[in-house]
Amino acid sequence: MKKTLLALSCILIFACSNTDDINNCNFLFDANVNLTVNTNFPQYSQLQFNGNSVYVSGYGNKGIWLYRASSNILYAWDASDPNHVPSSCSTLTDSGIGDIVICGCDDGNQYSLATGFGLNENSQSCTLQPYRVESLGNNTYLVSN
Repeated sequence: MKKTLLALSCILIFACSNTDDINNCNFLFDANVNLTVNTNFPQYSQLQFNGNSVYVSGYGNKGIWLYRASSNILYAWDASDPNHVPSSCSTLTDSGIGDIVICGCDDGNQYSLATGFGLNENSQSCTLQPYRVESLGNNTYLVSN
């Protein structure tokens, strides 16, 4: 009886699979980000207004999307589609529709910069990779991880 119980326990333990392999949200590496953003500077001036976004290249996996949600909330997201290995098509670009960014790969995944979640037919489980945003005062923010 003990051998049967031990055998069944082993089967159950080894038969279970790791769901991380199925829902692989590990495509993006943990990039060292340290970006200072001053919304008084021309390249970031659109962030003075709610609902606007700015793309900053050269940081993170494929750049960073900054999004002004409200007067006191600024979001920073990695600009690489989290459901793809970084490639030439995985950079998220402005869709021209509100806060929506879109992947250039065949699946055309869409994400909201206001929430980080996928939209429409994007059934992928991964959300946009966020970065920490800290207000330094005088319309200046530190984006880091």
